Amino acid sequence: MKVSMTVNGQALEADVEPRWLLVHVLRDQFGLTGTNIGCDTSQCGACTVLMNDRAVKACTVLAVQADGAEILTIEGLKQDGQYHPVQQAFWDEHGLQCGFCTPGMIMTAIDLIKHEAQPNYAAIRHGIEGNLCRCTGYENIVRAIRQAADKM
Repeated sequence: MKVSMTVNGQALEADVEPRWLLVHVLRDQFGLTGTNIGCDTSQCGACTVLMNDRAVKACTVLAVQADGAEILTIEGLKQDGQYHPVQQAFWDEHGLQCGFCTPGMIMTAIDLIKHEAQPNYAAIRHGIEGNLCRCTGYENIVRAIRQAADKM
């Protein structure tokens, strides 16, 4: 099957099998390796992208379901050499260590802030429940999302 989608503002097409996952198409067909594969079972959130302006775990979306969709990955955030406010806040607040979960965390945070402009700490913690981090203890991640919300 042929699928077409707009990824990071660019119209792309791929020949896929009906069982292929969006995460694999992004990584293997389009070369966008910032979307990480952590578990393939939707438990970790490392593969989170925005699909039609909503955070989705790309390991739970079939590529054929994304046909015609607008996809935004971590690679599409930086504009004119400037980091997205959430990316910058993660940098400023040291909201990452190994970095494996960071792309999914950032994409989830963007969706969270888009739907709740000034989330409190409890709302942030609830909003990132589906994203696991084994390194940070989450404190700096929560601070980073709070800082980003203030700037956005």
